[in-house]
Amino acid sequence: MNIIACGALAHELVALKQLNGWTHMNVSCLPAHYHITPQRIPDAVKAAIEAIRDENDEPILVAYGDCGTAGKLDEVLVDAGVERLPGAHCYEFFAGSEQFMQVQEAEIGTFYLTDFLVKYFDTYVMKALGLDRKPELKDLYFGNYTRLMYLAQTRSEGLVAQAKLHAKTLELKFDYRYTGYGEMGSVLTQAQSVSVAEPCLT
Repeated sequence: MNIIACGALAHELVALKQLNGWTHMNVSCLPAHYHITPQRIPDAVKAAIEAIRDENDEPILVAYGDCGTAGKLDEVLVDAGVERLPGAHCYEFFAGSEQFMQVQEAEIGTFYLTDFLVKYFDTYVMKALGLDRKPELKDLYFGNYTRLMYLAQTRSEGLVAQAKLHAKTLELKFDYRYTGYGEMGSVLTQAQSVSVAEPCLT
């Protein structure tokens, strides 16, 4: 099994590999900063699929949600005959579709963080959005948000403390839910067991 993954999921994929003893899973990790440039995801995934098929004919699973591509990623995958993880983005398949919809309906103005985004908040939120240089942009980006919810893959008091600080920075109320690896774990568990190469964050 070949996995084409968002770089933001690298740590989770390695953790799932270790927890499940998977020995045959090849992972191609695309840059995590595509999280904030989703228009680049479809072409990058298409290129990764083509590169894999030049090397082997094993099944491919894409470890992305739609991730803000407005259906463009799914168009690529339909043409290629490749499936992806379920959900609009990683928040949904970590939380589980039903639970995520409940959270969304309870408070639409919710900004989500995962373990990865808590750890790299400065890089992928503050710097990426220019808030480190122009803090006045905060109201433009987050004026319609009312809370920050940390969907945690691991139980870490340190990460919870960091997430609370991030909520304070954005002037949002804080909420926390432990999700573990959610539907990502169950989908990968059903996939063929193959050897995982260590993914890289870029």
